[in-house]
Amino acid sequence: MTTTRLNTSNSSVLLLPLGSFEQHGPHLPLDTDTIIIDSVVTQALQESKVRTNSFVVAPTIAISASDEHAGFPGTLSTGTEALVQSVVAICRSASWAHGVCIVNGHGGNADALVRISSALTYEKIKHSIWSLPSYNGADMHAGHTETSIMLHVAPDTVHTERIERGTVGDASDLVAQMRTSGVAGVAANGVLGDPTTATKEHGIAVMNLYSSSLATHLVTLSSEWLGNSQ
Repeated sequence: MTTTRLNTSNSSVLLLPLGSFEQHGPHLPLDTDTIIIDSVVTQALQESKVRTNSFVVAPTIAISASDEHAGFPGTLSTGTEALVQSVVAICRSASWAHGVCIVNGHGGNADALVRISSALTYEKIKHSIWSLPSYNGADMHAGHTETSIMLHVAPDTVHTERIERGTVGDASDLVAQMRTSGVAGVAANGVLGDPTTATKEHGIAVMNLYSSSLATHLVTLSSEWLGNSQ
């Protein structure tokens, strides 16, 4: 991801993207979340048309809290505690910035983000946290949603011949099960959803939803934090 050159002190907002490096079923790459969040940030910055020096994009944290995927080959995880400590330290070090916007692309970071926000608030570090929005019909992991997006943004990385249906069910029920048994206890193939129905066209629509949501957030930060008008 291209970083923006910082021109003047305290005049920019740091964007800190969070991805992951974990199994995404038999058909998607380990860095799926990172590929997606990087694409969302790039598209959102283009759509928002914010001033070029308003945001500095940090290198994406590509390994985050993925303990729920333990047991699947390839998965790497910092765990929640280490992620909290590292993100807070990074935000603390960005004292040159007017504030930090954490851009989260991995659902497994949810617990860490609550603690990160609490710590940053306690230290009076201006921050904002944006995560990929949900939508009616979305599934959780390596299913219809993520596979569709990857068919759009990185089609060469999708092994379509390996696509198979995973466990389908109510998201809150699946999350509750994963908290005790991990993904492996819920879906043997690591897929939560149905990627067999994925299409590039749906991926385009979801990417537009994601990038539009983030672009709106960036415009708000540019206006409220930096006093910029579009």
